Amino acid sequence: MQNQPAPIARISSVTHAYKKIRALNDVSLELPASKMIGLLGPDGVGKSTLLGLLAGARKLQQGSLDVLGGNMASAQHRNAVGPRIAYMPQGLGKNLYQELSIAENLDFFGKLFGQARDERKARIDHLTTATGLYPFLDRPAGKLSGGMKQKLGLCCALIHDPDFLILDEPTTGVDPLSRRQFWELIDAIRAERPVMSVLVSTAYMDEAERFDWLIAMDAGRILATGSPVTLKQ
Repeated sequence: MQNQPAPIARISSVTHAYKKIRALNDVSLELPASKMIGLLGPDGVGKSTLLGLLAGARKLQQGSLDVLGGNMASAQHRNAVGPRIAYMPQGLGKNLYQELSIAENLDFFGKLFGQARDERKARIDHLTTATGLYPFLDRPAGKLSGGMKQKLGLCCALIHDPDFLILDEPTTGVDPLSRRQFWELIDAIRAERPVMSVLVSTAYMDEAERFDWLIAMDAGRILATGSPVTLKQ
């Protein structure tokens, strides 16, 4: 029997509050590596807070959090693993520069991760061809449809070939066709890089079936974890 890879993240007794409101309440959890993980729950239950902590975008208040083999409370570790994590926050186009074109947005993110010019061009060509954005490279992000903004946001997150992709409600606010195309795109990316771990939060229960492993949340707590089949029983 093959050894299981180490979890991509270990969360232990994590509590996080905004003034008097507890967004996370004593959360403990392990996330399996190289899986498509779904974080399910309605709005306001702490999903975004948990994803922000895992991405290193929020400061840990209480408990311990290890991601990619190290402590996220350590600035040194956060800086070291930052380039291996991609985080797409909630809200269409939140990680985009609206006045910059598709190509300029992607070039900026490539530079941010220290990619040489030829490498940036190759990644931009590959990602925009895969997403159908290639014919629109000169179009400003602010003039894109919701579905196209979503695809560009994903391309920007993937420009540096991350090991851990974190997507916060990526299908909220887009039409059903764009939702379907988005998931097809994620499947194609995972087929190219099966070792990449993907964590996606969603309020759509009908999307649960597409994940390898699920986390159900409510009121800042973990209700259940397991495969879609296990959680249905």
